[in-house]
Amino acid sequence: MNDSEIARSLVQWHDQHQRTMPWRSAPAGQRDSYAVWISEIMAQQTRLDTVVDYYVRWMARFPTVEALAAADQQDVLKAWEGLGYYARARNLHSAAQQVVATHNGQLPNDRTALLKLPGIGEYTVGAILSMAFGQAEPILDGNVKRVLSRLADIDQPINETATLKLLWQLARAVVEAAPAGTAGICNEALMELGATICIPGEPRCLLCPLIEHCRAFANGTQALRPLMPVRKTTPHYDVAAGVIWQGEPFASKLLIAQRPQTGLLGGLWEFPGGKLEPTDVDLPACLRREIVEELAVQIEVGELVTIVQHAYTHFRITLHAFHARYVAGEPQTIGCADWRWVNLADLDAFPFPVTDQKIIQALRLHKIMCAE
Repeated sequence: MNDSEIARSLVQWHDQHQRTMPWRSAPAGQRDSYAVWISEIMAQQTRLDTVVDYYVRWMARFPTVEALAAADQQDVLKAWEGLGYYARARNLHSAAQQVVATHNGQLPNDRTALLKLPGIGEYTVGAILSMAFGQAEPILDGNVKRVLSRLADIDQPINETATLKLLWQLARAVVEAAPAGTAGICNEALMELGATICIPGEPRCLLCPLIEHCRAFANGTQALRPLMPVRKTTPHYDVAAGVIWQGEPFASKLLIAQRPQTGLLGGLWEFPGGKLEPTDVDLPACLRREIVEELAVQIEVGELVTIVQHAYTHFRITLHAFHARYVAGEPQTIGCADWRWVNLADLDAFPFPVTDQKIIQALRLHKIMCAE
């Protein structure tokens, strides 16, 4: 590939086609490092049109590294609620505290120092160093992988170690060939090109500024690149959750539990329950067992509240939420980090995963319908 020509074409194209985003108030390469960091972490595995509102609210709530470091983790998780991959929010909070403690509240402009911060890997390092500090460091997100795979017409699976190594080499060669002072612009152009022109499936090749350099286009293989690995069967689990009332439903407090800090959805609150096991007779039996194992509480399972379908990265669940009545036992933190008896109206103060938010919506809808 002619890296210098590709880089120049990318920069020229970017000047005319850059999308307006709230974190792009300054040119790429001259941006506030905190803004770059937050926007790039939010954008990982998330569509940019979804990120915008979250970013604006986040920056209003935590405008500086110091503000984020000083915040309570529950406030951070609440601000992140709905974005998914909650480890990103926990890592941002922890990293901000480290930046305040060891770097005087300023993100370092050094690769080694950045990589020591929680949640910051090679991609985020490249984004921060190129877009905030103007350094010629490469980035490699899903969009860039797709662009480079087509430019070089790589016919090996995109997830293989050798392929990823080659893609990093190609990304570095392009950004290092960019005109002086345009490394950040070049990187952002690669991402934008992948998001808007070099899209999955059938790319818009006739609109691409790199069409003359694209080997896949020349070979007619652009729709076949990148070569994706064979999909594995996604496991599915049935899960039972309990809306456990102290007394009468909607007239008493209900029990919520906080998930452990480590693991899936760490630190978030939920309606307690768990996965249906082969030894469980049915979902109510599963729920009774899980509540004893998690909280040492005995319950009586009532009618179904709602059913929620949800897909995580590596598995899918069907969540069955049941009304339940507290029978006996003082709640204990056996399989959870904390627990609370709260009113239905108080749930908005706690960060919940999407599945449990849907249970809350169902409860409130039922309450409204009963009141009419």
